[in-house]
Amino acid sequence: MNAFNVNAADRDTLQNMQQELQQQFDALKSAGLNLDLTRGKPGSEQLDLSDKMDGILNGIYKSESGIDTRNYGGLDGLPEAKALFSAALNSQPENILIGGNSSLTLMYQTMLFAHLFGLDGPGTAWKDEKDVKFLCPVPGYDRHFSICEELGITMIPVAMDDNGPVMDDVEAMIKADPAIKGMWCVPRFSNPTGVTYSDETVDRIAQLGNISSDNFRVFWDNAYALHILENNAPVLAAISAACAKHGTENSVIEFGSTSKITFAGAGLAYMSASTSNLKAMKKHLGISSIGPDKVNQLRHVNFFTDFAGLKSHMDKHAAILKPRFDIVLNILNEYFSDNDALTWATPKGGYFVSVDTQPGLAKRVVALAGELNVKLTPAGAPFPYGKDPSDSNIRIAPSFPSVEEIEKAMQAFVVCVKLASVEKALK
Repeated sequence: MNAFNVNAADRDTLQNMQQELQQQFDALKSAGLNLDLTRGKPGSEQLDLSDKMDGILNGIYKSESGIDTRNYGGLDGLPEAKALFSAALNSQPENILIGGNSSLTLMYQTMLFAHLFGLDGPGTAWKDEKDVKFLCPVPGYDRHFSICEELGITMIPVAMDDNGPVMDDVEAMIKADPAIKGMWCVPRFSNPTGVTYSDETVDRIAQLGNISSDNFRVFWDNAYALHILENNAPVLAAISAACAKHGTENSVIEFGSTSKITFAGAGLAYMSASTSNLKAMKKHLGISSIGPDKVNQLRHVNFFTDFAGLKSHMDKHAAILKPRFDIVLNILNEYFSDNDALTWATPKGGYFVSVDTQPGLAKRVVALAGELNVKLTPAGAPFPYGKDPSDSNIRIAPSFPSVEEIEKAMQAFVVCVKLASVEKALK
């Protein structure tokens, strides 16, 4: 039953559709499925790509710059690691800090320091303001929103289009409300829509520091800077160059990691920031740490050798990921291209496929899938406070399951979407 147009069906036809779909649903329920499309974790085949890092140092722990990586010190990282990952962020080595294994931790620490102490010296701590607000392009990354919620920072949703955040709205909000102290961004292959910000959007974001308060910060989470699925994937303009052009270097802090490049729990996190921002970060980081894991930094440098080696490694990831994304997109096209039950993005990179049901159906679809033991990201998760005003967005993460499991999960997803759509039409 591929043809599916509930809007053109009479009640008898809808009831027949519902009966047939319920039979399919019951059959799937008894099939003993156990499938998970919730989070963008690398699959085992991807993790295998980095196994040769184990033992790569061969007992040689001194870097080319002469640093004994086994010892204390080097709060901002090895020079060789800074040079390698500055290329990943289109930045300069002197603007890079290499942290632990988690960019989320670096982002949390940065926001915590800005909130408690201020990144621009005494009197700039956000906690001392009457109110603190952050702009959150939606749909977005739920863990970003959790950081704001943890610190009591009010989140304001901002609509996204094919160019990124709707900048007319962003600029108007910042001009009208000095309590807005920053904005979250996932600028390349945005989580979950897959949108890459246009050159104009990047340039306008770089200018926000000239229309906002002095202690305004854009948290530029460039998590998918290197995660292409196709060679014609859009290129992201360098935010650091745009900020330098407009004299707003302090207003943007960029983050990245190797969590989806090497090992998720044993990789490297890094940030790119202005001299002033780095000084503030190192002041506070230096109280809690005498230095990061430089042995792991050296392992990564030796494994990749240079930026060309890093990009070659990412081509291997793409070869594993693309067939999984193709299954998702092919099934969506097969069952929903001729009707309006679903709309979806076709990403050129990143880790997710974002779909939108008809308004009011996302929670129902996720609940139905749960009855089949097909786990989906909770409806509403890509929105501040978990509240999707249209109850329509669902994020699909096809990286972790096997190809066969994705096929089964998507067939079940199709039945759930159709059943929820017919139920709505019958009400």
